[in-house]
Amino acid sequence: MTVIPRGQLPEQIDRIDGELLRPTEVLDGASLCDPSTGEALQPRRATTPAQAERAIAASARAHREGVWADLDVDARSGWLERIAVELEATADLTGDAVAVAESTGSGVPIAITRMFAGSLAGAFRDAIAQLQTGWTRTELPGPVRPVELLRLPWGPAAILVPWNAPAAMAAGKVAMALAAGCPVLLKPPEWSPLGCNLLADAIHRVGLPGGVFQMVHGGPATGAALTGDGRVKVVSYTGSLAAGRAIARAAAEHFTALQLELGGNNPAIVRADADIEATAAALASGIVKLNGQWCEAPGKVLVARDRHDELVDALREHLGGWRIGHHLDDDTQVGPLSHEAHRARLDAQMAALEAIGGEQLLAGDLPDLPGWFWSPRVVVGADPAACVDELFGPVVTVHPVDDDEAAVAAANDTPFGLAGYVFATDLDAAQALGRRIRFGEVKINGTSVIDLTPTSTQSFWGLSGVGGHGNAEVFRSFTGSQIVGVDHTDVPI
Repeated sequence: MTVIPRGQLPEQIDRIDGELLRPTEVLDGASLCDPSTGEALQPRRATTPAQAERAIAASARAHREGVWADLDVDARSGWLERIAVELEATADLTGDAVAVAESTGSGVPIAITRMFAGSLAGAFRDAIAQLQTGWTRTELPGPVRPVELLRLPWGPAAILVPWNAPAAMAAGKVAMALAAGCPVLLKPPEWSPLGCNLLADAIHRVGLPGGVFQMVHGGPATGAALTGDGRVKVVSYTGSLAAGRAIARAAAEHFTALQLELGGNNPAIVRADADIEATAAALASGIVKLNGQWCEAPGKVLVARDRHDELVDALREHLGGWRIGHHLDDDTQVGPLSHEAHRARLDAQMAALEAIGGEQLLAGDLPDLPGWFWSPRVVVGADPAACVDELFGPVVTVHPVDDDEAAVAAANDTPFGLAGYVFATDLDAAQALGRRIRFGEVKINGTSVIDLTPTSTQSFWGLSGVGGHGNAEVFRSFTGSQIVGVDHTDVPI
């Protein structure tokens, strides 16, 4: 098991207009804790309102003066490559530091957070690839001479990332915003800020112009300061529906551009012809991935009625085979939940399901540790119409349906539309079902985190958000279009 002394975890440090400053406010409530033991590690810190104002002002100044937006493609790409190289050097110098920080913040096993930590440099190279497609400047036929179609940066970008994979999410969004020409204001999650601090250390070391990359800390108050300020021109957020609604309300005052990924209770249709063992294995993998703490996890399983009991038994067997343990144990496959408040929320959701007739079927053996562990489980017997809200943990509800038509109707009976799944041996029939359910991404016979194709794109339907996901989609969310050219001279109006 990898162990890191408390003093070796990174500190929470603000980056404001080129300065490194320790946040002086402390959030009320629980500290940052070791999720496997419950031991308090650090207070959760917050940037003061005065320093947040200073960061916003510096970002607005950098954009107004053009120190970043006015750089050409090659110059901006060069800066991004230097960040990528610095991130690779950081990985060589600090070993598992990012992986340990991310695992400690989220509870996700270190074997998984190592993969995320290894992706940070690649995120900046993906952004370079987007920048160099030529999409930011296109020539179109014009009445007198060719006209220019320009995609220009909106301006200062507030980026708020979730606690389940914060450094990797931050790297992807920050890289695309910088590639687009936006100064960045990053706020890491208050429950898991430490990996983002290591990412920010590497970015700071390359010496970007003042105000181009900044980071502040805190909870909803800090987020509101960023997202409600008219000088911030675009907000990219991944997280809860409640926070997304608050951001949208604040943004409406200034018509701020938004990219919001807000999750949902994702349906999985299991047809009568499905291979139940393979389906159960794939669903179980999706249920426990990131300890169930990921927005595209399967949540509501709609199975052909005569396969229901068989699937439930197979699911429990597969879930019971996953090794639950300390988040820093190399052999752990499922770790604890991120923080105590999140475990309490899941317990309350389970109680609500039991109140409407749901029965919890637990699987797996919990370790003899006092942290935020929570057994993977299957809930049966609950009314599918009442199973709407996202369950952000290692759990699914399972519901029998009479046929494909009933499955499609039940899947679409939701205000959300992030991800869906179909399991079948008849791939043509599965593909046809996938086209009929209204979700941004529908996967057949699998529950991987990886996009279906490198050029994948998906919209966030309904309450699942605004905008979409995919490299090109995220990059373009930080830009607006402008057309410039010589006008018609011989038209009557």
